[in-house]
Amino acid sequence: MLAVSMNGTPLPLEHGFPVRMIVPGLYGYVSATKWIVDMELTTFDAFDAYWVRRGWAQQAPIKTESRIDTPRSSSKVSAGEVAVAGVAWAQHRGIERVEVRVDGGSWVAAELGAQDSVDTWRQWIYRWNATPGVHALSVRASDGTGALQQETPRAPFPNGATGDHTITVTVS
Repeated sequence: MLAVSMNGTPLPLEHGFPVRMIVPGLYGYVSATKWIVDMELTTFDAFDAYWVRRGWAQQAPIKTESRIDTPRSSSKVSAGEVAVAGVAWAQHRGIERVEVRVDGGSWVAAELGAQDSVDTWRQWIYRWNATPGVHALSVRASDGTGALQQETPRAPFPNGATGDHTITVTVS
């Protein structure tokens, strides 16, 4: 897909003016080329893109992932019901389930927001009865094929980050 505008106006420079290429389902380093001024048509196997020549994976489909957006890591919250919420994504597969756990306990299902399509992020919320102390909150997602988010944290290089997202909060 070639994007020439954003929100009804010409594409801003910081987002790739004059034209930006987007390929849904692939990480940006594989597919989201900014500032396109010309193109060379070739086959996928006949050309190693800029980041591939620097050791990144040639093909990097989006992994099943989730994150906690609220509360923020290291924040302080009051005891009682606390909304723990965020987004989950698995392009081309959709999100079927999101689970949260507190302090390494059992995984508990979160409520899922509507899913516009299997290619969009899905919002989720877990209503936690927070008790005083320092707590670790973790989240994981399952995609439409039943595959569970990879638990082990790994850096983005060479083919996309993995790992259950975990934050720490203090409850008073």
